[in-house]
Amino acid sequence: MPKVGHSRTSTATLAAALFVAASLVSAETSSLPAPTGDVIMTVSGAIGQTNVDDTAQFDLDMIESLPSVEFTTSTIWTEGPQTFRGVPLTEFLAAVAADGEAISATAINDYSTTIPVSDAVEDGPIIAYMQNGDYMSRRDKGPLWIVYPYDASIEYRSEMTYSRSIWQLDRIGVE
Repeated sequence: MPKVGHSRTSTATLAAALFVAASLVSAETSSLPAPTGDVIMTVSGAIGQTNVDDTAQFDLDMIESLPSVEFTTSTIWTEGPQTFRGVPLTEFLAAVAADGEAISATAINDYSTTIPVSDAVEDGPIIAYMQNGDYMSRRDKGPLWIVYPYDASIEYRSEMTYSRSIWQLDRIGVE
């Protein structure tokens, strides 16, 4: 028959181990650095990486520090092919440890659209911060614009995709 004292010690050890593990998980889920510049993107909802309360907030430097790509495509809103640089949606969602089926993307003017996470594919949409080598101002659909490589696939040239191509993006909710 086990001794009661041994059982308490094991329980205390187990409790301490669980506390340490929980502390490590907590530290892991809030490992994003805090923004030092103006916040241009706030992500909330089902995310595992946060830096301000239960959100992940990004300034431009933080977004630029994420892996980026550049592609050239035509859009229905601009004349001629445009070159965009930005963070692939796949990389951005990974950076915040998104765990959902859809994102609710909202613009500065409160326009909102829902984008299925399944749109976040390799060589797919990006959160663009540069157009033709220049940062985008609010007047020029910036500072962030979800851009699909429209010329890469006929599937990207649809009303549904165009409605998901939100500019002046400043909030994402992962659902």
